[in-house]
Amino acid sequence: MTSEECQISEELKGCYENLIVIDIGANLTNKKYGRDLDSVVQRAKDAGVQKIMVTGTSVRSSKEALRLTRLYPSTIYSTAGVHPHDAKSMVEEELWSELQAIAAAPECVAVGECGLNYSKDFSEPHVQREVFKRQVEIACELQKPLFVHEKEAQDDLLTILDEFGNKLPPVVIHSFTGTVEQGIRYIEKGFYIGITGYICKDKSDGGIRRLLSERILPLDKLLVETDSPFMYPNIRASKLPLHVKDSLTERSQNFVHRYCTFQRNEPCALPAIVELVAGFRAEKPEDVALATAFNALKLFGLSQ
Repeated sequence: MTSEECQISEELKGCYENLIVIDIGANLTNKKYGRDLDSVVQRAKDAGVQKIMVTGTSVRSSKEALRLTRLYPSTIYSTAGVHPHDAKSMVEEELWSELQAIAAAPECVAVGECGLNYSKDFSEPHVQREVFKRQVEIACELQKPLFVHEKEAQDDLLTILDEFGNKLPPVVIHSFTGTVEQGIRYIEKGFYIGITGYICKDKSDGGIRRLLSERILPLDKLLVETDSPFMYPNIRASKLPLHVKDSLTERSQNFVHRYCTFQRNEPCALPAIVELVAGFRAEKPEDVALATAFNALKLFGLSQ
């Protein structure tokens, strides 16, 4: 550890009585938060979510996410990118200039959400690849981390990223829902993996749960996110192992049960996700909270 990293770590250690954590992906520009965003942000703070990264998925939402960083300074940070579903919208050069300008803002800490999704055909695969590659170029130019979305497209995604060699900035695989084998390919590349409430839904023997329980995913490459309003952590799921459920505190359960639903998840659910991750890894929730917060602070350069 460098002296700066040690200082961050020491300053954070005193903050973990109530699991202070960082949500690296929440879609707070979604219309579901149009009427009560102040309350949503305050609830997140009350739950121990110290900072929230608001995801940009189009030029418009990236601009709105950047606006939120100025309404909630030092709490909200933004990303700027075009989701593969929206790749077909990037037809005018003016839109690319606008995206680049948003991404260059100091409050914007990553380029994305960008990537490839072959599970749905909102945009043609060749269009997705072109738009993704251009966003990788922006990330390389700005040297900001890449916030990557991938579904059923790992081979093509890695082929594109490999083209950039050592120019590539750090890569985060956002809201990972793949197999152990897919996870290992990303881990071997040195990529970070974002874990959401999907761990409640994943019932396979070869998915995220195994990545965690066998500690295949190193703690120093682990990040946590709610992906709100999506990825509700169904902590009552019957397939959750008992020892994992036992890791949940009453406090974190209360935030999930009172304020989050399948229709609208919130950042205040993040401590429960951290506790579930800790349960699968057979580690203390405080250690997972500390490690993931440290990873996010260091990776995205978030101010304390």
